[in-house]
Amino acid sequence: MEYPPTVQQVTAHPAFTTAIWGLRPTQSGLLPVGEVRTTPAKVSWEVHGHGPLKIIFICGLGLAKADFQNQTLFFGHNNGDKYSLLLVDNRGLGGSAAGCPLHRTSTSHMALDILEVADHLGWTDPRQLHICGGSMGGMIAQELAFAAPSRVCTLSLWSTTARYENTSESWWQGVKDMLGMVWPKTLEDEVRHIAKIAYPPEWLAAEDDVDLPGPMTPGLNGQTPLRFVNNYERFVAVEVAKRKTPGSFTFSGFAMHAAAAATHSKTPEQLRSLADEVGRERIMIVHGSEDKAMPVLLGRKLIDHVQPAQAFIVDGLAHAPIHERPTWFNELLAGIFDMGEKMTTHIA
Repeated sequence: MEYPPTVQQVTAHPAFTTAIWGLRPTQSGLLPVGEVRTTPAKVSWEVHGHGPLKIIFICGLGLAKADFQNQTLFFGHNNGDKYSLLLVDNRGLGGSAAGCPLHRTSTSHMALDILEVADHLGWTDPRQLHICGGSMGGMIAQELAFAAPSRVCTLSLWSTTARYENTSESWWQGVKDMLGMVWPKTLEDEVRHIAKIAYPPEWLAAEDDVDLPGPMTPGLNGQTPLRFVNNYERFVAVEVAKRKTPGSFTFSGFAMHAAAAATHSKTPEQLRSLADEVGRERIMIVHGSEDKAMPVLLGRKLIDHVQPAQAFIVDGLAHAPIHERPTWFNELLAGIFDMGEKMTTHIA
């Protein structure tokens, strides 16, 4: 098959019907949020696993719950007796798109939506939440930590920034890429554009070797997932499959999120205050040297202002460690979670 394959070729692949793994949640629902903020919406949420460590993975721009399959499998199913993993589709997209008309939202509003879900679940203890987010999800994670710093056990940020700003090396390209993601286009053009700015070309062309659920995976519904030829095929398949529900991925919803990401802003003083309240020893920031969507200079600035105990500029990594290096990243996060729990137990 010619590379890169077309959307039509990918959807004809035998593995396409298993692109989104049938990982059954422990709990799920559609929760009304935002009423007291006069910004009502209904957000779709899932919890995977039943363990005592409470993790929240926050979706970035254009992402839905299914984009965290690698983390859902590792934490919520293979290690579901240790972790409970919460996933929320941000208002306006995915399972939270229905009944959510175009309106101005913000990273802080989406953070408060997630906090309402955590409240609904009874995840309200001090130092209980392991907050994880990349790109726009990292911006939302910052806002969630600002809103409830005493509830944060650990804060893990990747491929994100305190403010999308002018950098001499990449600002105009960043603007063009942002507009390119929002501007309506064919599905073929859309997936190729996202792949170009989010992933290294070498990784896209490499063999699909992701850890898949197997017949013995706890909570696996339906067929055991099959392999694609390369990572590009898997990326395209998930992008197409998660759009199969009519109305779940719309231009208006994507534009809402793009505007929220573009207007997110935290000053150096605010970041230092956040680090003081959460505790720098509980914070990790990761950024890839090859990130085209969020230039590494922005990650370096975030690290300089926050001064987290754990900071990594990773050679060769682009925008999505959750997909590019899932085994390494999951193990890195697991270590951060354990460290946070030990600190909390010691304080108690």
